[in-house]
Amino acid sequence: MNTKNQPVKNFRADKLNVKVYQNRLSMGQAAGEEVVRKLKELLKNQDSVRMVFASAPSQNEFLETIKSADIDWARVTAFHMDEYIGLALNHPQSFGYFLKIQLFDVVQPGVIHYINGMNDSDKEMERYSKLLQDAPIDIICLGIGENGHIAFNDPPVADFHDPYIIKMVELDAISRNQQVNDGCFAELSEVPTHALTLTIPTLMAGKHLYCMVPGPTKTNAVKKVLNDGISTDVPASILRQHSDCTLYLDNESYGEVD
Repeated sequence: MNTKNQPVKNFRADKLNVKVYQNRLSMGQAAGEEVVRKLKELLKNQDSVRMVFASAPSQNEFLETIKSADIDWARVTAFHMDEYIGLALNHPQSFGYFLKIQLFDVVQPGVIHYINGMNDSDKEMERYSKLLQDAPIDIICLGIGENGHIAFNDPPVADFHDPYIIKMVELDAISRNQQVNDGCFAELSEVPTHALTLTIPTLMAGKHLYCMVPGPTKTNAVKKVLNDGISTDVPASILRQHSDCTLYLDNESYGEVD
């Protein structure tokens, strides 16, 4: 245990465990350490672990931490939670490519299931749904968007009772602008307008959720997640009802939310 990565605040919002850290680095490292601990625990008791990863700069410090850990990645099956429609896997802005470069090429999970944004969307949703349904998802590593989304479940399309496992969505303006703010695209016109995303019930069905949300651009979303009512106006507010979800914040994203 890295004692320097202790939270400066630790509290609950309904069932949601919230940990606030001094800075982004200590937040990412602490989240990574806890995911590694859970991974090792699960691998002691079961043959394999199924994980879903988010693709965003907010995950960088977390990913750096887990990829240096001593994990039997050959026993891990990896998924990602969303992908732009119309971007190939080798496109630099594709979410699958982000995870391939930032994590998968280094740790080499035993199985990697990429969402293919170039496939016919209906066929791809059917294919990926079947893969996700093969067995329960053990760990989901996610973030929260500036509009409070989880995966690409923006407020206009978020559904806490979604009948789908993965669906096609039109991205709202805040989500698309965030991709520019994050440095993923140079300008708004370059950001795709549609994506495939795991739905909220799919994410909530994961056994253990770890949500990493650093930086000042997320302060308003965090405030709403912690303090507003649970509704699709702030899709991530549903995390307050999960039985084992931890929200990792830094001082910038936590802000003055009390």
